[in-house]
Formats: sequence, structure tokens, C-alpha cells
Amino acid sequence: MNTAYLAAIPSPPQGVWYVGPVALRAYAICIIAGIVVAVWWGNKRFVARGGRPGRVTDIAVFAVPFGIIGGRLYHVITDHQLYFGPGRNPWNALAIWNGGLGIWGAIALGAVGAWLGCRYYKVPLSAFADSVAPGIVTAQAIGRLGNWFNQELFGGPTSLPWGLEVFVRTPGGVAGAVPADGVCEFPTDYVKATPEVLCGTFQPTFLYELLWNLLVAAVIVAADRRYRLGGGRVFGLYVAGYTLGRVWIEMLRIDPANTFLGVRINVFTSVVVFLGAVVFLVLRRHAPREDPALVAGPENPRGKPTDPTAVPADEPADAAGSVAATARRAGEPDTDATDRAGSAGSAEDASGGRS
Repeated sequence: MNTAYLAAIPSPPQGVWYVGPVALRAYAICIIAGIVVAVWWGNKRFVARGGRPGRVTDIAVFAVPFGIIGGRLYHVITDHQLYFGPGRNPWNALAIWNGGLGIWGAIALGAVGAWLGCRYYKVPLSAFADSVAPGIVTAQAIGRLGNWFNQELFGGPTSLPWGLEVFVRTPGGVAGAVPADGVCEFPTDYVKATPEVLCGTFQPTFLYELLWNLLVAAVIVAADRRYRLGGGRVFGLYVAGYTLGRVWIEMLRIDPANTFLGVRINVFTSVVVFLGAVVFLVLRRHAPREDPALVAGPENPRGKPTDPTAVPADEPADAAGSVAATARRAGEPDTDATDRAGSAGSAEDASGGRS
């Protein structure tokens, strides 16, 4: 009996389930779950800094779509050979449900969306970024579970007890064999072949990144509590911590990838972004935490009064005029105005009787 892999991590038999014609894809579910956690946690942290409840959700309406588009663009650009060229279907570049989001593009365009949202709601981008940073890296950890379900992006072969068992997947789970080229990644719609065939045991890079991301989340939360960081420094720590881990984890992966100067593009990008984050942290090392009043921002960012009895700019500003304006808007008679008119009439009658 072979006991080499008794403690190995098994791969799920499939990454897609069908409920009638509807496909439930583990990758998409993990991404959505990560977004929900990031927004929920970000809201709690933003309120603790003085922000309004729900404001992170409001800004996420801007940031999340931008982030998804940016992540997909980065993936398609850096892995263009998967979608363009002989035998490729360019329309698959839009099939985001099959996996493929580049974190660099997601953060870059997501930041643009967040900036637009913060401008709209008149709150500091730095406070928003610091609030959501731990949630973002935790969302990335959850998203890596999608790679596990898809049985993709693993590392090289290993005999470690926590190695990832990768099985042959086929259309409909029909009998199959290890591919002649030894490549053990299969289309996401495929399921484990019956009888099952072990394609190999590999480094579980999804697990390494998941654990690393959770560690980064814990570290930046602890640093924020200890030093009351502001000015975007929590977000800077997140970027530096994530990229530091991504360098060594990316170098373990064996999936096909384009290179730059002989280095996988994601490794090169991680190094560049890490250095940029360090420079940012040095330059912003004395940045204070934002004033809670600024973090709260206006209740109504468009400047319209939220009180239905509030006085518009063209109404009288004096107390009597305000009461009259309120009465007119409420559809009630202006009793004060009537009294004033009656008083004026009485005085007029009195003076006229002596002339």
C-alpha cells in the first residue's frame, strides 16, 4: 500500500455545479463571498474612524465594478495567448466565470473607482483605503479557494505531506488518463474522471497564499491598533505585505505564464509594486489619522436638505418667515401671517377713526 500521500490535500471533484440550466461556479462564489466580507469589515472599520454607517457600501458600488474590469483586463493582457491566436476564441476573454483575474489590475482600477466614490461622497480616499485594506487581503484569501475548486495555479511536484492531489478531469467525468504532455490543468467544466486517476501531487500554492494573506490581514490590523495609522499607511502596509509573499509563492507555480527579462511577469510586478509601497510608507511615515469629522463627510453629499421642513435658499430667513414657509409646504394656513395682518388692520382702523 502506498502511504506517501496519506496526508495530502485532495482536490474537489469539480468546480461547477448545475441547477437546471444555471451554472454555479465555485470561483465566482468565492469572489462574491470575498467582496461581501471586505465590504462588511470595511464598513465596521470606517465607522470606527468616524465614518457614516453604510458609506463603504456606497463607495463599493463605484470600486467593485472597476476592480473586476481591471482585474480581467490585466489577466487578458498578460496571458493574451490564452484568448488570441490560432485555435483560440477571443470571446473567451469575456468569460470571467471561468476564472482569470489579475490582482494588480483589480487594485489599480478599483482604486480609480474608489477615488470617484470618495469624491462623490466627499470623504478622504486615504481613510477609506485604510479601512478596507484588511478586508481586501482577506477577500483575496477567500478567492484563492476558487483556484482550489478549479484545480489550477498549483506549484511543482512535491512529496510533502500537505501536497495537493490533482486528479484527471474529463467532460462528464468519463474514464480518462494522464495527458501525454503531463499537464494536469483542465477546463473548469470538467469533473473528476471515473474511475479516478491521480495526475500528480503538487505544491498547494493556493493554500500558501491563503494563509499568507490572512497573516498580512492580522499584521496590518495589529499595526493600525498599535500606532493609529492614517494617511493611507494601512493600505501601504497591505500592498507591501501582500507583494512580499506573492514573490516567493509565484515562483513556485508551474502554470504557463509570460515572462519579462526571464522572470514571470507577476514576480516582476510584485517586486516593482513592493518597492513602490515601501517608498510610499517612508514618504508618509508622519501622516496623522484623518479627522473624524472629515471621515464622516456630509450627510447628503449633493447638498440638498434632508429635512422636509428645511428652508430653501429662496425662502425668508427670519423666524416668522420660516414658520410661514413651513406652513405653506405642509399645506396648513399661515396663522401667524393672519394674525399679523389682523393686527395691522386694527391699528389702521384705530388711526383712521381719529382723522
